[in-house]
Amino acid sequence: MKDIKMSRVSGEFIALMALLMCMVALSIDAVLPALDPMAADLNVSDSNDIQLVIAIVYAGMAVGQLIYGFLADAKGRKTAIYLGIATFVLGSLVALWSQSLEMMLLGRFMQGLGAAGPRTITLAIIRDQYKGNEMARVLSLVMTVFIISPVIAPLIGQGILWLFGWRQIFIFLLGLATVAWLWFWLRQPETLAVADRTPFSVKKTLRNLRGMVNERSAVCYVIALGFIFGAFIGFLNSVQPVLQGIYQMGAAFPVLFASLTISIAGASYLNSRLVMRFGTRRLALIAALAVAGLSFVMYFLSSMLQGVPPLWGLMVYLGVTLFFVGLQFGNLNAMAMEPFGHIAGTASAVIGNVSTLLAVVSGTLVGQLLDGTVLPLIAGFGVLASGSALFIHRANVMQSQNRVI
Repeated sequence: MKDIKMSRVSGEFIALMALLMCMVALSIDAVLPALDPMAADLNVSDSNDIQLVIAIVYAGMAVGQLIYGFLADAKGRKTAIYLGIATFVLGSLVALWSQSLEMMLLGRFMQGLGAAGPRTITLAIIRDQYKGNEMARVLSLVMTVFIISPVIAPLIGQGILWLFGWRQIFIFLLGLATVAWLWFWLRQPETLAVADRTPFSVKKTLRNLRGMVNERSAVCYVIALGFIFGAFIGFLNSVQPVLQGIYQMGAAFPVLFASLTISIAGASYLNSRLVMRFGTRRLALIAALAVAGLSFVMYFLSSMLQGVPPLWGLMVYLGVTLFFVGLQFGNLNAMAMEPFGHIAGTASAVIGNVSTLLAVVSGTLVGQLLDGTVLPLIAGFGVLASGSALFIHRANVMQSQNRVI
Protein backbone atom coordinates (compact mmCIF):
# COMPACT_ATOMS: atom_id res chain seq x y z
CA MET A 1 0.00 0.00 0.00
CA LYS A 2 1.49 3.29 -1.08
CA ASP A 3 -1.22 5.90 -0.89
CA ILE A 4 -1.40 9.64 -1.61
CA LYS A 5 -1.41 10.55 2.07
CA MET A 6 1.84 8.71 2.65
CA SER A 7 3.42 10.47 -0.34
CA ARG A 8 2.45 13.88 1.05
CA VAL A 9 4.01 13.18 4.43
CA SER A 10 7.04 11.22 3.25
CA GLY A 11 9.38 13.51 5.18
CA GLU A 12 7.38 13.00 8.35
CA PHE A 13 7.22 9.27 7.63
CA ILE A 14 11.00 9.04 7.39
CA ALA A 15 11.45 11.03 10.61
CA LEU A 16 8.91 8.90 12.51
CA MET A 17 10.41 5.62 11.31
CA ALA A 18 13.85 6.89 12.30
CA LEU A 19 12.64 7.84 15.80
CA LEU A 20 11.11 4.39 16.32
CA MET A 21 14.26 2.70 15.10
CA CYS A 22 16.55 4.87 17.21
CA MET A 23 15.06 3.79 20.56
CA VAL A 24 17.71 1.06 20.72
CA ALA A 25 20.53 3.37 19.67
CA LEU A 26 19.53 6.08 22.14
CA SER A 27 19.22 3.50 24.93
CA ILE A 28 22.81 2.50 24.29
CA ASP A 29 24.60 5.68 23.25
CA ALA A 30 23.11 7.94 25.93
CA VAL A 31 24.37 5.51 28.57
CA LEU A 32 27.94 5.24 27.25
CA PRO A 33 29.33 8.29 29.13
CA ALA A 34 27.81 6.95 32.38
CA LEU A 35 29.39 3.48 32.39
CA ASP A 36 32.13 4.32 34.89
CA PRO A 37 29.92 6.03 37.55
CA MET A 38 27.29 3.35 36.97
CA ALA A 39 29.87 0.63 37.61
CA ALA A 40 30.94 2.37 40.82
CA ASP A 41 27.36 2.76 42.12
CA LEU A 42 26.45 -0.84 41.26
CA ASN A 43 29.71 -2.21 42.77
CA VAL A 44 30.99 -3.76 39.53
CA SER A 45 34.59 -4.83 40.08
CA ASP A 46 35.62 -6.10 36.61
CA SER A 47 35.76 -3.20 34.15
CA ASN A 48 34.82 -5.48 31.25
CA ASP A 49 31.63 -6.64 33.02
CA ILE A 50 29.97 -3.23 32.75
CA GLN A 51 30.08 -3.70 28.95
CA LEU A 52 27.25 -6.20 29.43
CA VAL A 53 24.97 -3.21 30.06
CA ILE A 54 25.42 -2.51 26.34
CA ALA A 55 25.33 -6.02 24.89
CA ILE A 56 22.30 -7.19 26.91
CA VAL A 57 20.09 -4.62 25.16
CA TYR A 58 20.81 -6.31 21.83
CA ALA A 59 20.19 -9.73 23.37
CA GLY A 60 16.73 -8.58 24.46
CA MET A 61 16.13 -7.16 21.03
CA ALA A 62 17.08 -10.47 19.38
CA VAL A 63 14.52 -12.36 21.47
CA GLY A 64 11.80 -9.75 21.06
CA GLN A 65 11.98 -9.54 17.30
CA LEU A 66 10.45 -13.01 16.87
CA ILE A 67 7.50 -12.15 19.13
CA TYR A 68 6.68 -8.87 17.41
CA GLY A 69 7.12 -10.22 13.91
CA PHE A 70 4.48 -12.90 14.34
CA LEU A 71 2.22 -10.49 16.23
CA ALA A 72 2.53 -7.86 13.48
CA ASP A 73 1.47 -10.28 10.75
CA ALA A 74 -1.48 -11.53 12.83
CA LYS A 75 -2.76 -8.36 14.53
CA GLY A 76 -1.29 -5.50 12.51
CA ARG A 77 1.81 -3.34 12.67
CA LYS A 78 0.50 -0.80 15.19
CA THR A 79 -0.47 -3.36 17.86
CA ALA A 80 3.04 -4.81 17.83
CA ILE A 81 4.66 -1.40 18.20
CA TYR A 82 2.34 -0.40 21.05
CA LEU A 83 3.30 -3.54 22.98
CA GLY A 84 6.98 -2.92 22.32
CA ILE A 85 6.93 0.64 23.61
CA ALA A 86 5.06 -0.45 26.77
CA THR A 87 7.70 -3.12 27.47
CA PHE A 88 10.47 -0.57 26.85
CA VAL A 89 8.90 1.75 29.43
CA LEU A 90 8.82 -1.05 32.05
CA GLY A 91 12.44 -1.88 31.36
CA SER A 92 13.44 1.77 31.73
CA LEU A 93 11.75 1.87 35.15
CA VAL A 94 13.59 -1.27 36.29
CA ALA A 95 16.92 0.20 35.14
CA LEU A 96 16.13 3.51 36.82
CA TRP A 97 15.56 1.82 40.19
CA SER A 98 18.30 -0.83 39.93
CA GLN A 99 20.64 -1.33 42.87
CA SER A 100 22.83 -4.11 41.44
CA LEU A 101 24.35 -5.11 38.12
CA GLU A 102 21.93 -8.04 37.89
CA MET A 103 18.88 -5.79 38.27
CA MET A 104 20.35 -3.32 35.78
CA LEU A 105 20.88 -6.12 33.27
CA LEU A 106 17.26 -7.23 33.72
CA GLY A 107 16.03 -3.71 33.03
CA ARG A 108 18.31 -3.34 30.04
CA PHE A 109 17.18 -6.72 28.66
CA MET A 110 13.57 -5.54 28.96
CA GLN A 111 14.48 -2.29 27.19
CA GLY A 112 15.91 -4.30 24.31
CA LEU A 113 12.93 -6.66 24.38
CA GLY A 114 10.60 -3.69 24.10
CA ALA A 115 12.60 -1.68 21.57
CA ALA A 116 12.61 -4.75 19.33
CA GLY A 117 8.97 -3.97 18.48
CA PRO A 118 9.53 -0.54 16.92
CA ARG A 119 12.92 -1.59 15.52
CA THR A 120 11.52 -4.67 13.75
CA ILE A 121 8.13 -3.49 12.63
CA THR A 122 9.39 -0.28 11.07
CA LEU A 123 11.12 -2.51 8.51
CA ALA A 124 7.84 -4.30 7.85
CA ILE A 125 5.99 -0.97 7.50
CA ILE A 126 8.56 0.18 4.94
CA ARG A 127 8.44 -3.16 3.14
CA ASP A 128 4.62 -2.91 2.99
CA GLN A 129 5.05 0.14 0.78
CA TYR A 130 8.36 -0.19 -1.07
CA LYS A 131 10.58 -2.85 -2.61
CA GLY A 132 13.90 -3.31 -4.39
CA ASN A 133 16.22 -0.35 -4.84
CA GLU A 134 13.43 2.01 -3.81
CA MET A 135 13.16 0.22 -0.47
CA ALA A 136 16.93 0.46 -0.04
CA ARG A 137 16.71 4.17 -0.80
CA VAL A 138 13.96 4.74 1.79
CA LEU A 139 15.88 2.67 4.36
CA SER A 140 19.00 4.71 3.69
CA LEU A 141 17.10 7.96 4.21
CA VAL A 142 15.65 6.58 7.45
CA MET A 143 19.11 5.47 8.52
CA THR A 144 20.48 8.95 7.74
CA VAL A 145 18.06 10.49 10.23
CA PHE A 146 18.44 7.54 12.59
CA ILE A 147 22.21 7.95 12.75
CA ILE A 148 21.80 11.45 14.15
CA SER A 149 20.87 9.76 17.44
CA PRO A 150 24.37 8.36 18.10
CA VAL A 151 25.75 11.83 17.35
CA ILE A 152 23.66 13.62 19.96
CA ALA A 153 22.86 10.82 22.43
CA PRO A 154 26.28 10.74 24.19
CA LEU A 155 26.19 14.53 24.44
CA ILE A 156 22.73 14.35 25.99
CA GLY A 157 23.88 11.57 28.31
CA GLN A 158 26.97 13.52 29.35
CA GLY A 159 24.90 16.63 30.00
CA ILE A 160 22.38 14.73 32.12
CA LEU A 161 25.25 13.05 33.97
CA TRP A 162 26.83 16.40 34.82
CA LEU A 163 23.58 18.07 35.89
CA PHE A 164 21.78 15.25 37.66
CA GLY A 165 23.38 11.80 37.60
CA TRP A 166 23.26 8.63 35.53
CA ARG A 167 19.80 7.51 36.70
CA GLN A 168 18.15 10.54 35.13
CA ILE A 169 19.28 9.27 31.72
CA PHE A 170 16.56 6.62 32.06
CA ILE A 171 13.99 9.33 32.80
CA PHE A 172 15.00 10.92 29.49
CA LEU A 173 14.45 7.58 27.75
CA LEU A 174 11.00 7.30 29.34
CA GLY A 175 10.10 10.71 27.93
CA LEU A 176 11.40 9.76 24.51
CA ALA A 177 9.26 6.60 24.46
CA THR A 178 6.18 8.65 25.36
CA VAL A 179 6.77 11.06 22.48
CA ALA A 180 7.32 8.18 20.04
CA TRP A 181 4.09 6.48 21.13
CA LEU A 182 1.99 9.64 20.79
CA TRP A 183 3.42 10.55 17.39
CA PHE A 184 2.96 7.04 16.04
CA TRP A 185 -0.59 6.76 17.42
CA LEU A 186 -1.70 10.10 16.02
CA ARG A 187 0.02 10.17 12.63
CA GLN A 188 0.88 6.72 11.29
CA PRO A 189 -1.86 4.72 9.53
CA GLU A 190 -1.92 0.94 9.65
CA THR A 191 -0.13 -0.49 6.59
CA LEU A 192 -1.36 -4.09 6.83
CA ALA A 193 -5.00 -4.47 5.78
CA VAL A 194 -7.20 -6.79 7.84
CA ALA A 195 -7.67 -9.04 4.80
CA ASP A 196 -3.91 -9.49 4.51
CA ARG A 197 -3.34 -10.53 8.12
CA THR A 198 -2.29 -14.09 8.85
CA PRO A 199 -3.37 -15.59 12.19
CA PHE A 200 -0.52 -17.32 13.95
CA SER A 201 -0.29 -21.05 13.39
CA VAL A 202 2.62 -23.37 14.10
CA LYS A 203 2.14 -25.18 10.81
CA LYS A 204 2.13 -22.02 8.72
CA THR A 205 5.04 -20.56 10.68
CA LEU A 206 7.16 -23.63 10.06
CA ARG A 207 6.22 -23.53 6.38
CA ASN A 208 7.23 -19.87 6.19
CA LEU A 209 10.50 -20.58 7.96
CA ARG A 210 11.27 -23.42 5.56
CA GLY A 211 10.53 -21.06 2.70
CA MET A 212 12.93 -18.49 4.13
CA VAL A 213 15.69 -21.05 4.62
CA ASN A 214 15.25 -22.17 1.00
CA GLU A 215 16.01 -18.63 -0.15
CA ARG A 216 19.72 -19.31 0.10
CA SER A 217 20.89 -15.93 -1.16
CA ALA A 218 18.74 -14.19 1.46
CA VAL A 219 20.23 -16.44 4.15
CA CYS A 220 23.71 -15.38 3.06
CA TYR A 221 22.74 -11.71 3.23
CA VAL A 222 21.38 -12.25 6.77
CA ILE A 223 24.67 -13.82 7.89
CA ALA A 224 26.60 -11.00 6.24
CA LEU A 225 24.42 -8.50 8.09
CA GLY A 226 25.06 -10.33 11.37
CA PHE A 227 28.83 -10.17 10.88
CA ILE A 228 28.98 -6.47 10.05
CA PHE A 229 26.49 -5.69 12.82
CA GLY A 230 28.73 -7.69 15.18
CA ALA A 231 31.68 -5.51 14.22
CA PHE A 232 29.59 -2.46 15.08
CA ILE A 233 28.52 -3.91 18.45
CA GLY A 234 32.17 -4.70 19.13
CA PHE A 235 32.90 -1.04 18.46
CA LEU A 236 30.14 0.08 20.84
CA ASN A 237 31.42 -2.27 23.55
CA SER A 238 34.99 -1.05 23.12
CA VAL A 239 34.82 2.64 22.28
CA GLN A 240 34.25 3.96 25.81
CA PRO A 241 37.03 1.93 27.52
CA VAL A 242 39.35 2.69 24.60
CA LEU A 243 38.80 6.47 24.45
CA GLN A 244 38.30 7.10 28.17
CA GLY A 245 40.52 4.31 29.45
CA ILE A 246 43.48 3.93 27.09
CA TYR A 247 43.52 7.50 25.73
CA GLN A 248 42.22 9.25 28.89
CA MET A 249 39.80 11.47 26.96
CA GLY A 250 37.40 11.88 29.89
CA ALA A 251 34.61 14.37 29.22
CA ALA A 252 35.74 14.76 25.59
CA PHE A 253 34.46 11.24 24.87
CA PRO A 254 30.94 12.28 23.70
CA VAL A 255 32.40 14.76 21.21
CA LEU A 256 34.83 12.19 19.81
CA PHE A 257 32.09 9.57 19.61
CA ALA A 258 29.77 12.01 17.84
CA SER A 259 32.45 12.86 15.28
CA LEU A 260 32.78 9.16 14.46
CA THR A 261 29.08 8.47 14.04
CA ILE A 262 28.66 11.42 11.70
CA SER A 263 30.53 9.36 9.11
CA ILE A 264 27.84 6.67 9.29
CA ALA A 265 25.13 9.28 8.73
CA GLY A 266 27.01 10.61 5.72
CA ALA A 267 27.37 7.12 4.31
CA SER A 268 23.67 6.36 4.74
CA TYR A 269 22.67 9.54 2.95
CA LEU A 270 25.18 8.96 0.15
CA ASN A 271 23.98 5.38 -0.18
CA SER A 272 20.40 6.60 -0.76
CA ARG A 273 21.69 8.24 -3.95
CA LEU A 274 24.30 5.72 -5.08
CA VAL A 275 22.06 2.68 -4.69
CA MET A 276 19.70 3.81 -7.46
CA ARG A 277 22.66 4.03 -9.84
CA PHE A 278 24.93 1.15 -8.84
CA GLY A 279 22.61 -1.26 -7.03
CA THR A 280 22.67 -2.74 -3.55
CA ARG A 281 24.78 -5.81 -4.21
CA ARG A 282 27.83 -4.08 -5.63
CA LEU A 283 27.87 -1.34 -2.98
CA ALA A 284 27.55 -3.77 -0.07
CA LEU A 285 30.41 -5.95 -1.30
CA ILE A 286 32.75 -3.03 -1.99
CA ALA A 287 32.04 -1.60 1.48
CA ALA A 288 32.74 -4.91 3.26
CA LEU A 289 36.01 -5.39 1.37
CA ALA A 290 37.04 -1.82 2.21
CA VAL A 291 36.46 -2.38 5.96
CA ALA A 292 38.44 -5.62 5.88
CA GLY A 293 41.35 -4.13 3.94
CA LEU A 294 41.60 -1.00 6.07
CA SER A 295 41.47 -3.06 9.26
CA PHE A 296 44.24 -5.46 8.30
CA VAL A 297 46.51 -2.53 7.38
CA MET A 298 45.67 -0.72 10.63
CA TYR A 299 46.23 -3.87 12.69
CA PHE A 300 49.72 -4.24 11.24
CA LEU A 301 50.60 -0.59 11.86
CA SER A 302 49.18 -0.64 15.40
CA SER A 303 51.10 -3.82 16.25
CA MET A 304 54.31 -1.97 15.47
CA LEU A 305 53.25 0.67 18.05
CA GLN A 306 52.54 -1.81 20.89
CA GLY A 307 48.85 -1.78 20.06
CA VAL A 308 48.28 1.91 20.87
CA PRO A 309 48.50 4.13 17.77
CA PRO A 310 48.24 7.92 18.06
CA LEU A 311 44.72 9.08 18.80
CA TRP A 312 44.47 10.97 15.52
CA GLY A 313 45.40 7.83 13.60
CA LEU A 314 42.80 5.74 15.41
CA MET A 315 40.11 8.38 14.83
CA VAL A 316 40.85 8.58 11.10
CA TYR A 317 40.74 4.78 10.82
CA LEU A 318 37.49 4.48 12.78
CA GLY A 319 35.85 7.33 10.87
CA VAL A 320 36.63 5.83 7.45
CA THR A 321 35.76 2.32 8.61
CA LEU A 322 32.41 3.39 10.05
CA PHE A 323 31.66 5.20 6.79
CA PHE A 324 31.91 1.92 4.90
CA VAL A 325 29.93 0.15 7.62
CA GLY A 326 27.20 2.74 7.08
CA LEU A 327 27.04 1.80 3.41
CA GLN A 328 26.03 -1.74 4.36
CA PHE A 329 23.18 -1.63 6.88
CA GLY A 330 20.39 -0.39 4.62
CA ASN A 331 21.54 -2.44 1.63
CA LEU A 332 21.90 -5.74 3.49
CA ASN A 333 18.54 -5.30 5.23
CA ALA A 334 16.85 -4.56 1.91
CA MET A 335 18.47 -7.51 0.11
CA ALA A 336 17.59 -9.90 2.92
CA MET A 337 13.96 -8.70 3.00
CA GLU A 338 13.42 -8.54 -0.75
CA PRO A 339 11.94 -12.06 -1.35
CA PHE A 340 9.55 -11.89 1.60
CA GLY A 341 7.01 -9.16 0.88
CA HIS A 342 4.16 -11.62 1.53
CA ILE A 343 5.40 -12.31 5.09
CA ALA A 344 7.19 -9.03 5.81
CA GLY A 345 6.50 -9.03 9.56
CA THR A 346 7.69 -12.60 10.11
CA ALA A 347 10.63 -12.10 7.76
CA SER A 348 11.82 -8.90 9.45
CA ALA A 349 11.54 -10.66 12.81
CA VAL A 350 13.53 -13.73 11.78
CA ILE A 351 16.13 -11.71 9.90
CA GLY A 352 16.52 -9.38 12.88
CA ASN A 353 16.68 -12.27 15.35
CA VAL A 354 19.32 -14.27 13.50
CA SER A 355 21.50 -11.30 12.54
CA THR A 356 21.29 -9.75 16.01
CA LEU A 357 22.11 -12.99 17.85
CA LEU A 358 25.12 -13.48 15.60
CA ALA A 359 26.11 -9.85 16.17
CA VAL A 360 25.69 -10.02 19.97
CA VAL A 361 27.89 -13.10 20.26
CA SER A 362 30.64 -11.79 17.99
CA GLY A 363 30.47 -8.20 19.23
CA THR A 364 30.53 -9.22 22.90
CA LEU A 365 33.56 -11.40 22.23
CA VAL A 366 35.37 -8.42 20.70
CA GLY A 367 34.61 -6.30 23.78
CA GLN A 368 35.63 -8.99 26.26
CA LEU A 369 38.99 -9.41 24.50
CA LEU A 370 40.04 -5.83 25.29
CA ASP A 371 43.51 -5.96 26.79
CA GLY A 372 44.68 -2.37 27.15
CA THR A 373 45.31 -2.00 23.41
CA VAL A 374 43.12 -1.27 20.38
CA LEU A 375 44.14 -4.48 18.61
CA PRO A 376 41.01 -6.51 19.55
CA LEU A 377 38.77 -3.72 18.25
CA ILE A 378 40.62 -3.48 14.93
CA ALA A 379 40.81 -7.27 14.56
CA GLY A 380 37.08 -7.49 15.18
CA PHE A 381 36.39 -5.14 12.29
CA GLY A 382 38.80 -6.99 10.01
CA VAL A 383 37.68 -10.54 10.70
CA LEU A 384 33.94 -9.84 10.79
CA ALA A 385 34.01 -7.64 7.67
CA SER A 386 35.88 -10.40 5.85
CA GLY A 387 33.15 -12.86 6.80
CA SER A 388 30.52 -10.39 5.66
CA ALA A 389 32.24 -9.92 2.29
CA LEU A 390 32.47 -13.68 1.80
CA PHE A 391 28.73 -14.21 2.30
CA ILE A 392 27.77 -11.16 0.22
CA HIS A 393 29.87 -12.50 -2.65
CA ARG A 394 28.28 -15.93 -2.32
CA ALA A 395 24.77 -14.44 -2.34
CA ASN A 396 25.58 -12.22 -5.33
CA VAL A 397 26.78 -15.23 -7.29
CA MET A 398 23.56 -17.12 -6.50
CA GLN A 399 21.47 -14.12 -7.54
CA SER A 400 23.35 -13.90 -10.87
CA GLN A 401 22.88 -17.62 -11.50
CA ASN A 402 19.15 -17.34 -10.80
CA ARG A 403 18.80 -14.52 -13.32
CA VAL A 404 20.62 -16.57 -15.97
CA ILE A 405 18.36 -19.55 -15.31
